[in-house]
Amino acid sequence: MEQPIWNFEQEPTTEALDETGINLRAYFDRVPDARLRTYRPEWTDEEVMEWDTNFRDDGQLMMFCCERDVFVPEYRRVLEECLVYRDRVRSSLMPSVSQTGTSTPDASEARIG
Repeated sequence: MEQPIWNFEQEPTTEALDETGINLRAYFDRVPDARLRTYRPEWTDEEVMEWDTNFRDDGQLMMFCCERDVFVPEYRRVLEECLVYRDRVRSSLMPSVSQTGTSTPDASEARIG
């Protein structure tokens, strides 16, 4: 499996991360940048769950190797932290990014879904 160019999983944070927190950060590392950037904070919880497609009917994110459940509020918080991280490092990791913030698809970004 090809590794993603992102490393949000190991980005320093002020919160104590358990196995689930680390895995959630790694989960976002594997979401293609173009896809992640379509997220909108104003979406309802149901819209977020529909957008990701990896949520169960009970609202829990389906992830492997988790000690606890991840629901939309935590998912949103960590996703928004990930977006800040990517905005900060994008130009150094993806030199093909245009001034408008768009980029051509990058084969090094693994697909989810």
